[in-house]
Order: sequence, then C-alpha cells, then structure tokens
Amino acid sequence: MNAKTFFKNFHLEKVRLGPKWANLELTFEEGDKNAAWDLYVEMLTRTVTQPLTDNTGDEQTALNSVYSLFPITREILRRHGRGAINFSKIAIPILNQVIRPFTAKWHKESLAGAFEDESRKAEFRQELETLQEELLSYNQMLANIAEVEDLTGLEQGATE
Repeated sequence: MNAKTFFKNFHLEKVRLGPKWANLELTFEEGDKNAAWDLYVEMLTRTVTQPLTDNTGDEQTALNSVYSLFPITREILRRHGRGAINFSKIAIPILNQVIRPFTAKWHKESLAGAFEDESRKAEFRQELETLQEELLSYNQMLANIAEVEDLTGLEQGATE
C-alpha cells in the first residue's frame, strides 16, 4: 500500500507528503514493528489518547505530555535506527504536521498566561480533544504496523 493511502485509511488525510513519498510503497520490517509498538505503548498511556474531562487534570501538564512525544519519538528512532526507516516515514510527518502546530501555538500561549484564563483553558481543552481524535487514529495505525491488537478503545464506555 502506498503511504498516502495508508494515512488515508487511518483518517489522517491532513498529513501531506511530497509526490516521491506519497506514492512510496510501505512494507514494515521487524524494526518498524518494534518501533511502532514502543510508541504505541507510550501514547496509549498518556493524555494524548486519554480524555481530559472537565474539572480534572491540568492544562500545562497535558501540554507537556503532548510535547513529550517529540523526545520519546526521537529516542525510539535512535534506538531502532535504520531498521525502522518506514516507521520514521510515518512518525516524522505526524510530529511535524499534526503535533507541532498544536504544541507551538499552546507553548507560546501558555507563556503569555493563557492557562490563567478560563475561556483560554476551555479553548485549549477543545483543541486538545480535536488533536486527541487524530492521535487516536495514529495510535490505531501504530497498532496496525506493530501487528498487535489495538487496545485504544479498551476503556471507552467502562463502568464501575
């Protein structure tokens, strides 16, 4: 399957690839699968895929959690190296085109005191929710690459 179709299958049409890369046929080797698993587990257990409901959590902590995907992904790329080259063709555009616009905006806004204003906090949470929807799709993609059962919705609708 080519890269453009692969992104589209997981509702990540927002990611744009140059013509050379969009038509690239993707096959995932063991290194790609291991790297995808590593990032999948990190994301599954962070605010990036878990709800931040009203009156819970903290906006700055949530922003930091989203930002942490950069060093985490870099470390995974270093650890798996060239054995995860196709994983990197997925992870890097997600970082740069999906996550970076959010973190860049809200880092600047947080420094300007946005998280002291209730309406700005509400705006952050709304935008975080939109980002989370995209990152849930990304997490499903990672499970697919890793060839594991997707546990992304494991707790949705859970009752006590």
